Amino acid sequence: MEFRAANAEAHPDYFNAPVPSFGAGDARLLIVGLAPGLKGANRTGRPFTGDWAGDLLYATLLKHGLARGTYSERADDGLVLADCAITNAVRCVPPENKPTSAEIKTCRKFLASQISSMPRLHAILALGKIAHDSVCDALGVKKSAHPFKHGGSYPFEHLTLISSYHCSRYNTNTGVLTEAMFDAVVKRARLAAD
Repeated sequence: MEFRAANAEAHPDYFNAPVPSFGAGDARLLIVGLAPGLKGANRTGRPFTGDWAGDLLYATLLKHGLARGTYSERADDGLVLADCAITNAVRCVPPENKPTSAEIKTCRKFLASQISSMPRLHAILALGKIAHDSVCDALGVKKSAHPFKHGGSYPFEHLTLISSYHCSRYNTNTGVLTEAMFDAVVKRARLAAD
C-alpha cells in the first residue's frame, strides 16, 4: 500500500489504480500475466502496455490475428484484440514486480470472476508461474497435478490451460524465453481457443 501511495504521489499522471482487463468478455482466449509493470500498465492503465513485455506480446498477437491495429505503448493507440482478452493475476503494481502471497490471494477472486464470466472461453494462456498457479487456484484444480512448465498444456472439461515463461525483458535477455518459443506457445493457445 505504501509503495503504491508513494508512486501515485511521485507520478500523479500515471493510471495508479487496479488495471482492468483488456478485450471482449466473449473472447475464446484469455491471456493471464503477472501484474502491472511500474512504468507499463501502472502508467498506461492497460495490461502489458508501455513496457518490453507488451512489445513482444502485442507483436505476437498481431502476427497470429489475435489483435488488429498498431501497438504504440499507449492505451489510446487504437489497438483492438480479436477473440482474445488480457488480464493479470494481480491487478495492482507490486513493489519490485514481486507480489506477495496476500496480494495474489486477494486478486484471485477477480481472476476467478473474469474466467467464469467468459461464456465462450476455450483456452487460457498463463504467462509465468504465478499466473499459472493463480489460474489453477481459480479453476479449483491441484497445482501438483498441473505443474508449471513452458509449453505445458492441460485440457479440462471446458477449456485448456497452456503455460509459458513470462515474456519479460529479463527472460528474453537471458535466453530463458526466445521470440520463437513465445511465438510457438501463442500459436498453440490460439489453436486451442478455436
